Amino acid sequence: MKAESIARNHRDFENYRDLVFILVQKEIKVRYKGKILGYLWSIANPLAYGCIYYIVFSLIMQVQIPNYPLVLMSGLFPWQWFSNAVGSSPRLFLGNASILKKINFPRSLISLAIMLNHMIHFLLSIPVIFLFLFIYRQAPTLDWLYGFPMLLVIQLIMVFGVSLFLASINVFVRDLERLSSILMTFVFYFTPIIYPLDLVPHRYKFLLAANPVAPLIICWRELILKGKLDWAYLGISALYAVLFFALGYYVYRKLSPKFAEAL
Repeated sequence: MKAESIARNHRDFENYRDLVFILVQKEIKVRYKGKILGYLWSIANPLAYGCIYYIVFSLIMQVQIPNYPLVLMSGLFPWQWFSNAVGSSPRLFLGNASILKKINFPRSLISLAIMLNHMIHFLLSIPVIFLFLFIYRQAPTLDWLYGFPMLLVIQLIMVFGVSLFLASINVFVRDLERLSSILMTFVFYFTPIIYPLDLVPHRYKFLLAANPVAPLIICWRELILKGKLDWAYLGISALYAVLFFALGYYVYRKLSPKFAEAL
């Protein structure tokens, strides 16, 4: 009996893994279907914003920030992953209502597939980051070998949890989509993305720990710019990731049995 249970669980795992792979594949095809520039669209948005912020702060306001274009890219690309993940989350279950009603499978796999899709597009931006490092005569360090995968996993867990939370609640409260969009605007400007951590007054730096995204972006920037991890902020980011995942999965488990009635 135990052997049969293990075999059944193994088959379920393989089936779910294949389903996630198919969903990720579908999302990538849909994203680039009929688009001639393809890959360039995945990096165009942060590059465009980077140009705008560079013109405004460096050329017009003449704020002296060393290697400012590299500072911008090291913050904007990780932020784009987070922002796109959160922005697409509220309508995940609503947009796939036809599939959810016809096929019996863990609904959370849809969210996981979309979050993996956003992670893949972030990975596609790494060559651009390498290019900026080369331009400013910097290079990745050995710390990237373990730091980069750790940050990938932490951010993936975090956005997966946020996605489950938003997608589940938005099935019943449709206003959440607009509310999350407004909230993300506040999070963006209260996170050191377009400005370095050094410009934050010392008496206010403790508030950064209250912003779940700030420690994560700081870790990315420290790794990209200085080739090292900030272990304190890494620990805070990991804690937030676990908390968001636990909250998101709890809400999903509570609400998912009622999805069929609301979709």
